[in-house]
Amino acid sequence: MNPVKDKLKKGGVACGQMVLELFTPGIAPMLAASGMEFVIFDMEHGRCDISLAGEMIAFCRSVEIVPMVRVPDANVAPLSRVLDLGARGVMIPRVENRAQMVDVVAQLKYAPEGRRGVALGVAHDQYRPGGPAFFADANADVMVIALLETATAYENLDDIISVPGLDVAWMGHYDLTVSMGIPAQFDHPKFLAAMDALVDTCSRHHVAPGFLVATPEEALHWIRKGFRMVCLGTDIGVFMNAARSFRQAVNDGLQMGSPGDRGKSAA
Repeated sequence: MNPVKDKLKKGGVACGQMVLELFTPGIAPMLAASGMEFVIFDMEHGRCDISLAGEMIAFCRSVEIVPMVRVPDANVAPLSRVLDLGARGVMIPRVENRAQMVDVVAQLKYAPEGRRGVALGVAHDQYRPGGPAFFADANADVMVIALLETATAYENLDDIISVPGLDVAWMGHYDLTVSMGIPAQFDHPKFLAAMDALVDTCSRHHVAPGFLVATPEEALHWIRKGFRMVCLGTDIGVFMNAARSFRQAVNDGLQMGSPGDRGKSAA
């Protein structure tokens, strides 16, 4: 069983990171060594194509981290292609209604739960085709993550989140605020009400709410509010924040140097 999916089903909190830029062989091992439980390789906004996604997923096999992929669009066919590469979760953008959600689940599950095409002896089963039990095991392992990021989606929350097979309903915060006419106003009552509605609806249907945060303070706040699958920033954000902090600390240290150093310019 997918350990992230298992943890969420038991009511736990899973933390990982979204990767948009640093597609290197070491990114998954570094995230795993940092304590991340999952990584989401972003094909929608990141510089990742299907070939690169396959390589990144392969590098996850040697470490304890669950690879997932954010696909470019719900209409990319077949959605299950990243599963054949070995992804254990798929994040689908712009889900807005029940019919879309039902179709997404069907594409990502083998019959009788869906209509995922069968290709065995390839990357996802590590080139070792299994027997009849493989299909039910694969259905149980895969995670289906719906990105809910429009005002229309939040009008249809119950219809979407109640679809069997959905594991995580993810708040698409920037897109949602733009859709609502309150761009990037994350303290606006309409946005905060949408956050509460997502958590409440997920709780009723035993689905985990997901969110991407920018700071440890945000992470703690929203986890306490009920979000249980949390991206601790993106590779770009975390790297640049750390680089700026490091550089600023050096500048501050130079400005506060010994008396003999005073007056010297910062590096």
